[in-house]
Amino acid sequence: MEIIFLGTSEATPTAEKNQTAILLKYNNENILVDCGEGTQRQFKIAKLNPCKLTRILITHWHGDHVLGLPGLLQTLALNNYSKILHIYGPKGTKYFLTLLLKTFAFISREKLKLEIHEILKKETILETKDFKIEAYPMKHFAPCLAYSFIEKDRYKINIEYLKIHGIKEGPWLKELQKGKDIAVNGKKILASKATTLKKGKKITFIFDTLLNENCVKAAENADLLIAEATFFDKEHADLAKERRHLTAKQAATIAKKAKAKELILTHISQRYSKKEQLLLEEAKKIFKNTKLANDFMKILL
Repeated sequence: MEIIFLGTSEATPTAEKNQTAILLKYNNENILVDCGEGTQRQFKIAKLNPCKLTRILITHWHGDHVLGLPGLLQTLALNNYSKILHIYGPKGTKYFLTLLLKTFAFISREKLKLEIHEILKKETILETKDFKIEAYPMKHFAPCLAYSFIEKDRYKINIEYLKIHGIKEGPWLKELQKGKDIAVNGKKILASKATTLKKGKKITFIFDTLLNENCVKAAENADLLIAEATFFDKEHADLAKERRHLTAKQAATIAKKAKAKELILTHISQRYSKKEQLLLEEAKKIFKNTKLANDFMKILL
């Protein structure tokens, strides 16, 4: 699993930071979380192929999180994107995407094969044999969601143990990988002996919201929490509340209460472009394992 930060600024980009966009790569999935202005150019700079995208998760329909969609969809259409692109978002997503497709007539919905999923409440929005994605309503000026990508636990086969018992490869290995005991050639093989449980990873994305109980629920036991830290609490706590954003202190508090393992701060206001360390220091006082995101930063899990 790999996380690539394609944009880490807040509403106004800077020379160093593009608007919000994060790519999660997992097996054959390439999942884009938000698509700020200029995201497709960030793909080019990072030497990533946007035609490998499988899903887009929209947290909310404010410009700095979606203005890159028209250009990205145009690029996919012009490059004969052949997969079904699944786009998930909060209330209003179907309406806004319909307007976007009508406004930019060069984007053919039929050609692109879009499937639009509108999420109205806390729910599991996708589940496969390997992972699931959960959505949690947030509190912002527009309907807004946090997302958690949750890899399922899996059992790794102990090859040496099977060799000792003379068990060769076969369809029974699938049962072991499900944690089930098997019988082969009259021998009972216990999954507890023949496999090792590998815990799945959890990554949570929380952007643009007032502090609320769903923040902690979404991030519970996350291996990685990626959260906005738009404001420095010591100086701008009131402004953060007025604009319905999190401070670095609040992001760290969420990570601590949720028992997350690591926190990465992103979506930081341009007013701190020369003093981002202040936000990092503020967060680290509450949650030590905190880092600042930068454009093109990569995390391997």
